Amino acid sequence: MNTHLHFPRPFRHDHPPVVDTSELEETNVSAGQRAADAVAATMGSWRFIIIQSIILAAWIGLNVVAFVRHWDPYPFILMNLVLSTQAAYAAPIIMMSQNRQAARDRMVARNDYELNQKAEVEVAAVLEHLAAQDRALEEVHRMVANLCAERGVQVAPHTPPPILDAGAADPPAR
Repeated sequence: MNTHLHFPRPFRHDHPPVVDTSELEETNVSAGQRAADAVAATMGSWRFIIIQSIILAAWIGLNVVAFVRHWDPYPFILMNLVLSTQAAYAAPIIMMSQNRQAARDRMVARNDYELNQKAEVEVAAVLEHLAAQDRALEEVHRMVANLCAERGVQVAPHTPPPILDAGAADPPAR
């Protein structure tokens, strides 16, 4: 009785190593991009909103109450000019930061996709090896049963285990 058990070739990792996109992205950041990120982070914070609100309230209060000389009387044209200038510079800087964030998100999504493809290939290889092991065990069991039958030893028949549902909490008892 010459039986040959067949197993698939050992899996080879022939793909490039997994990349940490945060390290890769941080190496290519210019000073301007870092500045845009800092401005966007600062202007998009509650701290900035509260401080700016306090400054604007003080500006209005000092010009209305007139404890000091009115440098910007109602309708606060100078304050509007300052706020317009701030907005004119802040908007494009924030857009630069958002564009960079979008590029970073695309790079992370691409890396995730490639990682998922690698994992899928490796899972398929593991499943192929498991299926080969199942076939080999069935063959070994058959060979043992044949040997026992030749020698007159009684062996319980082999019944394959039930296929488990992936959503089942516990495997069924045998």
